[in-house]
Amino acid sequence: MFKDNKKAPRPTDTLIGQGSLVEGRLECKSNLRVEGQIHGEIECQGQVIIGETGEAMSNIKGAEVIVAGKVVGDVSTTGKLTITASGQVDGNVEVAKLIIVEGGLLNGSSKMDRIAPVPTPSASSGKGKMKKSARPEAG
Repeated sequence: MFKDNKKAPRPTDTLIGQGSLVEGRLECKSNLRVEGQIHGEIECQGQVIIGETGEAMSNIKGAEVIVAGKVVGDVSTTGKLTITASGQVDGNVEVAKLIIVEGGLLNGSSKMDRIAPVPTPSASSGKGKMKKSARPEAG
């Protein structure tokens, strides 16, 4: 009668709602959205979103970071940092990709490392090797 759906449980996203204040170190394995205030360190394996009403007095490490509110602290991501038109980051950023929408603010330095492309095999990789053709020997 009931199907036995045994899917792996998906991690629950974390929300710090408007009007909330969190102090201390926050580690999460899923995504994080801040609409309230957080004072401390943020380390997240998923996406970190500082919403328009969000304020983070924090150093932030995340897989991807989106700032629509205010961040005072350094931001580090192996992915993309997006600062929206309403977003402001007062601190240094170390990212793979950086997007600042018109109106967004970054007050600090930025460091970006180029990700080395993975070489792909091409059709021309066989050049230089010539087949020996069968030739009759002169004699």
